Amino acid sequence: MDHSLFIYNTLSRSKELFRPLNEGHVGMYVCGPTVYGDAHLGHARPAITFDLVFRYLKHLGYKVRYVRNITDVGHLEHDADEGEDKIAKKAKLEQLEPMEVAQHYTNRFHEAMAALGCLPPSIEPHATGHIIEQEALVRQILDAGYAYESNGSVYFDVEKYNKDHKYGILSGRNLEDVINASRQLDGVGEKRNQVDFALWKKAQPEHIMRWPSPWGDGFPGWHCECTAMGRKYLGQQFDIHGGGMDLVFPHHECEIAQAVASQGKPMVKYWMHNNMITINGQKMGKSLGNFITLSQFFTGDHEKLDQAYSPMTIRFFILQAHYRSTVDFSNEALQASQKGLERLMEAFAQIERVEPTEGGALTEAYAEELKQKCYEALDDDFNSPIVISHLFDACRTINQLVDRKQTITPSGLEALRQTLNVFVHDILGLRTEAQGGSQREEAFSAAVDMLLELRAKAKAAKDWATSDAIRDRLAELGFEVKDTKEGATWRLAKN
Repeated sequence: MDHSLFIYNTLSRSKELFRPLNEGHVGMYVCGPTVYGDAHLGHARPAITFDLVFRYLKHLGYKVRYVRNITDVGHLEHDADEGEDKIAKKAKLEQLEPMEVAQHYTNRFHEAMAALGCLPPSIEPHATGHIIEQEALVRQILDAGYAYESNGSVYFDVEKYNKDHKYGILSGRNLEDVINASRQLDGVGEKRNQVDFALWKKAQPEHIMRWPSPWGDGFPGWHCECTAMGRKYLGQQFDIHGGGMDLVFPHHECEIAQAVASQGKPMVKYWMHNNMITINGQKMGKSLGNFITLSQFFTGDHEKLDQAYSPMTIRFFILQAHYRSTVDFSNEALQASQKGLERLMEAFAQIERVEPTEGGALTEAYAEELKQKCYEALDDDFNSPIVISHLFDACRTINQLVDRKQTITPSGLEALRQTLNVFVHDILGLRTEAQGGSQREEAFSAAVDMLLELRAKAKAAKDWATSDAIRDRLAELGFEVKDTKEGATWRLAKN
C-alpha cells in the first residue's frame, strides 16, 4: 500500500491523493441496476469500471468491502416522483408478481456479470429488504426539519436545506435559480417546490408494491435506498461512492442532501463517476429504447450488430478507454477490440514457448520496468488504456523472443510471466475464452511442436515433399511457420 494512488473526485473536480478513512480498509458503494430488464452495454461499463477499482485496491493490499445494491422498488419511470414503478409496470405487462420480475432479471444480471469477469461484490443488498432502514432515514430527516409530510407522502425540503447547507455541490447547479423558476410552474401539487424530491410516496390503490409506515401505506423514494444501505453496511462515512455520470444529478446530489440532513455531515469522501456508452452520440439506455443487451452482444442477435462479440471482447472494449471518457458504440470499434484482445492473449500464451538463455539480453529489470509503468498508469486514476499500451509493448518483445530475435534470462522470463499474469489476469480481469483453459492450450502447442519436429526430420532427410506438405497444411489451418537459423517457429496467423 506504499502507492500514491490518485482518484478523480467529482466533488472537487480534481484528482486527489487517495487516503482511506481507516488505514488498510476501504469502503466502496456502487449503484447497481434496476432489475426490470436484461443488462445492456451501458450496465457493463460501471460494472467493469468498478471491478477494476475493486481488483486494484485489493491487489494493493487493502481490505475492501464492496457494496453494490439491487433496486427492486421505488424507481419510477423517467426517474421522477410520479408515475409507475418500473418493476411493477413490467410485472403487470407479463402478468407476474413484481418479485418474480426482480428475481428473474437479478439472476440474468449475475450471469452477465460473471461472463464479463466481474467479481461479485462483498454485499449486494436489495431495496425491498431494507424498508425499515429507509423509513428510519425518513424519520431522521423529518426530525431534523428538512422534510415535510403532504397527503401521505414525505418530501425533502430542498429550499430549506439549501439555506443551511448547499444543494448542488456535486453537480455544480445553482439551486436558487431552479427554485425561483419552479415557483412559476403550475401543477406543483403536493410539493412546496418542484425541485423537492420524494422520500416516501403514498401508494395509490392500484400500486402493487407497498409497505406500512407512520405516514400510511406506501414505498420509499428512489434516492433513499443508497443512503440507508450505504450507512448500514459501510458506516456514517465511507471512502468511495461510484456510479454512472448520469447519476450525478439528481440521484447522488439527493444522496448527499439526505446524508447531511439526517446525520449532520457528508457520508462519502470520494465520488467517482464513469462516463456514458453512446450510440450515435446519444446515451444508451432502456428508457430511451436504443440499447443492445449483453446477451444480444454475446449471440449477435440484433440488427445493429454485424457479428457476435465475446464477453472478454466487451470487457476489453471498455477497458481500452479511460472510465471518464465517452465511448461510442460501433461494430468497427468492437472488431478492433476483438483483434487487439486476440493479439494480447496470443502473446500471453506464446510466452510458454520462449526458451530462456543464461546470458540473455533481457533480465528481471525488464519485467520490473514494465511493472512500474503499469503501476504508474493505474495510480493515475485507474488509467487502463495506458496499462494496455504497455502490455502491447510487451507483446512485441514476446514475439521477438519466440522468433529468437531477442533473448532473456530464466529469471527474467519468470519475472515477465508473473508480471503479465498480475496485470492481464488479476487486475484487468482478462482471461482466455478457449474451452478447456490452459491444459488445452498446452496440448495444442505440443501438437504443433510435434508436427514441426516431424517436418524438421523430413527436411534433414531431404524429403522436401513431406516438409512442404506439413508447412502448407499448417498454413491452411491458420498457422504461420517461420524458418530461422535456430529452427522453425510458429504462431497463429492474424486475420
